[in-house]
Amino acid sequence: MVFSSLEFLLWFLPFFLGIYYLLPGKYRNLCLFAFSIVFYAYGTLQQPAYLLLLLISAAVNYVFGHQIGRTQGKKRRAMLTLGVIYHLGWLVFFKFGNFPMPVGISFYTFQAVSYLADVYRGAVTFEKKPWHVGLYLTMFPQLISGPITRFGQIREKFSERVCTRKAFLRGMETFLMGLGFKVLLANRLGGLWKNIGGIGYESVSVPLAWMGIVAYSLQIYFDFYGYSLMAVGLGKMIGFSLPVNFRHPYLSCTMTEFWRRWHITLGSWFRDYVYIPLGGNRKGRSRMYLNMLIVWSLTGLWHGADWNFLIWGLFLFAVISVEKLGIGRYLNEKRWLGHLYMFLLIPLSWLIFAVNDLGQLGIYLGRLVGIGGVNVFAGDFVKYLQQYGVFLVIGLLFATGIPEKIFFAIRRQGVRWVILLAVLAGSLYGIYMGMNDPFLYFQF
Repeated sequence: MVFSSLEFLLWFLPFFLGIYYLLPGKYRNLCLFAFSIVFYAYGTLQQPAYLLLLLISAAVNYVFGHQIGRTQGKKRRAMLTLGVIYHLGWLVFFKFGNFPMPVGISFYTFQAVSYLADVYRGAVTFEKKPWHVGLYLTMFPQLISGPITRFGQIREKFSERVCTRKAFLRGMETFLMGLGFKVLLANRLGGLWKNIGGIGYESVSVPLAWMGIVAYSLQIYFDFYGYSLMAVGLGKMIGFSLPVNFRHPYLSCTMTEFWRRWHITLGSWFRDYVYIPLGGNRKGRSRMYLNMLIVWSLTGLWHGADWNFLIWGLFLFAVISVEKLGIGRYLNEKRWLGHLYMFLLIPLSWLIFAVNDLGQLGIYLGRLVGIGGVNVFAGDFVKYLQQYGVFLVIGLLFATGIPEKIFFAIRRQGVRWVILLAVLAGSLYGIYMGMNDPFLYFQF
């Protein structure tokens, strides 16, 4: 089950919210846990063992967290090591073992590891209530694709949380905005990328090749940003404050800045649990670059076992390393130049990410500069510009964040809800008509 489905929007969510708010506060954790299990079970009907794996991971996390919190010395470190090996072992097994990936395993694994590490280093005390640890990993708003949430960020909410009308309505606004980004923008822009794949990379013109990777860049942004907004909105609707995952990354002037704005919870996870423990930038410049190389290689592999993901991670490492030599400072000072630099670099980086066949990747790179292939369809660029041009323009405009600022500046609630109900109606119609691609980050 996904957030942008009729089953979720018309059945699961209303039913859950109705029961959740009718129950006394002391039963709401149980309600949330039960519906989270139903949510995950529905999505894994063909692989029921995946639900069992999730529940066992929660139990293992509770036991190891309890042991880490109550022991000292070498035994404590051993418990941390065993717990991390258990969680990462399953992740490596599925990513590199050529098996179907359990939905959400990349995200709930990182949450589980962060909990054990935080207990070990004293950032949080171990949780004595097993159902709180279980709810932390299984909570459906952030179970499938994040944002990757630290236990300390929501721990207090498990014991006591206030669900106000204002927070509920703001959460609903955020959820509907994310739904619109996913269904009305990401899915439509994804149609252009699919068409280019159908034509064959060797047969597209140079302008269409560039238009295609711009479309994919906007698709992946509004797909994942839309999901993150829906997750944050759902959290607000039930009294939780989930972390922000995006801060308009396409406004960045450097790749360094981009990755401080894109998938923020993943970047901060690698920073806090890999980069800093390795020494960060505290052991000299050479060691800093080695630590960065490790982090970006792991970031690539976290997204998938294909070679293009590793190349993508190494590409980002190379670009950010060059920026640290001084170019990044210059681009931040000359922001117009930085925006131009990123307008070219962002689509190129996403092209490496999107095409996992290295031969096809080489062909596409060649078409970007007019090398290789034959443009079979004369006027292909004009044809697809007429079909998708309006969505590209809207996507570029919304990527700036300006329309969102205008929306939230509207003080009349009635006007805002007219807009949001139109978004909801358009989204439901689009889903009903079959315009509902899976979230891209489900495959990671």
